[in-house]
This record gives sequence, C-alpha cells and structure tokens, in this order.
Amino acid sequence: MSEIKVNKISPRTDCGTTTLGDSGDTFNVPSGSKINVASGGNITVASGATITNNGTQTGFGRTGTVDWQTGSIKTATFTATSGEGYFCNTAGGSFEVDLPTGSAGDIVSVQDYNNTFDSHGLIVDPPAGQKINGGTNGGKITLDTEGEGVTLVYIDSTVGWRSIHQSSFADVGADAEFVAASGGNATLTNGNFKTHIFTGPGTFTVTCGGNACGSNTVDYVVVAGGGGGGKGAGPDGAGGGGAGGMRLSNSTGCVPAPTMSPLVAPAALPVSAQAYSIVVGGGGAGHTPCGPGGPTGVGVQGGTSSFSTISSAGGGYGSYGAAAGAGGSGGGAHQNTNGSGNTPPVSPPQGNPGSGGGPPYPPPGGGGGGAGFSAIQSDGSGGPPRGGTFNPSQGGDGGDGSFVADTVFGPTAPSYGTPGLTASTRYFAGGGGGGPSPSRGGQSNSNGGQGGGAPGVASTKTPGTINTGGGGAGNEAFGGGNGGSGIVIIRYKFQ
Repeated sequence: MSEIKVNKISPRTDCGTTTLGDSGDTFNVPSGSKINVASGGNITVASGATITNNGTQTGFGRTGTVDWQTGSIKTATFTATSGEGYFCNTAGGSFEVDLPTGSAGDIVSVQDYNNTFDSHGLIVDPPAGQKINGGTNGGKITLDTEGEGVTLVYIDSTVGWRSIHQSSFADVGADAEFVAASGGNATLTNGNFKTHIFTGPGTFTVTCGGNACGSNTVDYVVVAGGGGGGKGAGPDGAGGGGAGGMRLSNSTGCVPAPTMSPLVAPAALPVSAQAYSIVVGGGGAGHTPCGPGGPTGVGVQGGTSSFSTISSAGGGYGSYGAAAGAGGSGGGAHQNTNGSGNTPPVSPPQGNPGSGGGPPYPPPGGGGGGAGFSAIQSDGSGGPPRGGTFNPSQGGDGGDGSFVADTVFGPTAPSYGTPGLTASTRYFAGGGGGGPSPSRGGQSNSNGGQGGGAPGVASTKTPGTINTGGGGAGNEAFGGGNGGSGIVIIRYKFQ
C-alpha cells in the first residue's frame, strides 16, 4: 500500500476546486482521526455520494428532524434519546417520557399514537436542573390534547428545551401542584382524590389552588333542601313537596361519565387559595294542621344550597286548594296548578315540574307527587302508583332523584343519600309522594322518589330524608311532611 504525506493540498488555481479520487472510490478516516472544517469552510458532497459516520460527530447540529421509532410504540415510562421521535400510547394510563440531559442542538419528538392524550396525558419530564420553555428547573409539562405532539430542541441553560413544532402548545414547564383544602363534616380519600362532604353550613378553605400539571379544578354536587308537603282535607289528600334543586359537575379524570347522572355540567370549577362559604339549605316545613281535619294549605319551600358560583334552589312546596310552589323541582298539588321546576332557570336544569293532581276523575282523592331531579312526578287522582293499578284515591308518586357513583365517596363513605337501584350508587333529590285519600278508600301509600323523597302514607305525615334534598309527603289529615335538608359535596385530585 503506497502512502503520501503532505501538510496541505491546494487547487492549482486560486478559488479552484480540488477533487478527491474518482467515482466509486472510498476514503476511510482511521479511528481516532478527525476532519476539522474551519469557520466559513465547506465540504460539498456530490449527488449520489454517501458519508457514513461510524464515530462521533460534533458541531454539525441537526436539520430539525428526528428518526421516528415506528417499531417501538411506547406504553410506559421511558428515557428518550436525542435525535429520536416516539409514538406514545397512553390507552392504559398516563406515563412519563424522561428527556436526556440536553446539550445545544439535541432534539426529541413525541406524538400521540392513537388519540388518547385527552383521556390519559403524556408527562414530559426534563432532567434535574434543566428547563422546558424557560420554566422552572425540572418542571414537567403534560400533553393532554387528543392527537397532540411536540418537538423539543435544547437551546441553552436559560430556555432549556424549547418546543419548536406543536399546533396548540403553550405550556411552560412547571412543577406539578395539586389542590389542597380543608373543611366539611367528613373528608374521604379514594385513590388520588379527596371528597369533602358538607351536611350543614361551613367553609371550604383552599390553601393551594394547584396548576394544570397537577390539578386546579374541583367537581361538585350541590343539593338544596326539599319542599314541605301540603295538608288536604277529608276526603282529599294534598300534593307532595318537590325535591331540592341538584347541580353537579363531571370533569374528565374524576368520575367516569357512564357512572354519573346524565344531567351534569360538562366542566369542573377552577379554584384559588381562598375561603369559600358553603350554604346547605334546610328542608321546608310541611303544612301543620291544628288537628285531624283542621286547616288545609301549603307547605314551605326548601332552603337554597350554594358553593362558589353554583347555587341550587329549594324544592317547591306541596299544596291543597292553591297552586303548588315553584323551585329547584316543583311541588305537587291536588286538582290545582303544579309547581314549576328549574326555577330560577339554569343549564343543565336543576329539576323538573311537579304534578297538578291529574284529570278530575270523580271522586277526587289523592294529591300529586312532587318532582325529582331526574324524573317528573306522577299525577294523583287518576294515575296508578309505580307498579300498581289504577286507584283514583291514590296519591301520585314522587319523581326520582339522581345518583352519584360511590367512586365520589370512596369505600368507607358514611351513609349519606338513599340506596339506589344498585349498591354502587347513592341517590339524591327525590320528590315527595302525594297524600292518599283514606276517606275515599285510598289506603295505599304513594312512593317517594328515589333520593330521599317521602312516601305518602295514609296514617301519618312522612318527611324527606335529611341530607338528600328529598321532598316531604302530602297527607289528608295529619299535615304535610317536612322536606329533607340538602348537601354539598366537593371532590378534587390531591396527588
């Protein structure tokens, strides 16, 4: 093998071009050797030629692209390598991509594999002491938009990793912070979530409002007090009280949508570090007679419950001889105008209208049922009770309330709310049953709505269940039942 040793190769003419070898030749640079290109210098490679790098290159930078690792879809936490792009599948749950220790020009890309980032976000975590988009040292970002992807290039210690390509990306790396709060008659922990339950007035004190990388919103259930039932006069029963208004949210990540009531607000409430007053409405009083066969009349509307900007109206009162009361859900009447629901109006609605007692089938008898949150009542004096047969002296059933999944409360929850159709849910805001007419032979009880609504019982007045917002029942002779008090429930991610 021949060898030529020179210190410099120059073209024969000034500013000329020197060509190394002929087409098809190969030039090898031995291990440990370097080719240095001075500032302003260029190496031009003709079309079709190849430079194969089996060593380490420095100072070349990158073209702003990565080599996509299509044969390795990521499903769990991993450490990225500069120059590579990754498709990440979070269908099984959120995980992290740990960025490498960056030096100028390093580049990493990640992309939502199959549109799951909105359900389970991808957390991008820089190494300790490095930033993302000029944020906090070590601060993480979360990609939580369906189909989202981002390319990050390391610039310097001031900015750190910079997002250079992302259609909706505006995050600044920050440490994850979570909502922290106190207050309530009970605080329950279920996984990464806490639930505060207020069975009476109090204060929900937020000591940390959190951030988007952790949590900064809370879900809520706000149920007002149920309306009081009316008192009829022999031989006719009175209408039951309407359920307290019920408003609740169901944000992504707290309670799965299929296990919550369909009538929910789509978004949770943002919170900040401050004290929030909690109002829990009391149940409205049922009409009280001087004695069997005494004065007739209407009950009292339930009290309002509220938290932050959310307010639920008390249930409308049941009546006899007058229009029933409006409210969160309307009260029932006996052959009179029913009470309107969702009053004042909110969207989604907080309740339904009550019953007017139905057509005047002679002889008139039972009172109409009060409305619940999720179901309109049934008429008295002409409608069969739930699962029963026609009886013109039967009071109308109260409307069913709505359920909240046990996942809100946790496995050791107190027995707030009334049992629902399954063991995994609790019902609230059921309407009170209309009063039957025993003087006309209507001895069968009407049903209270699921969610604390009181059944209409011939021989006594019955109240709605406390802390459910259930309406009180109507009655013929013994007076209307009191409505059940309301409840406020607040839930958030705390870790």
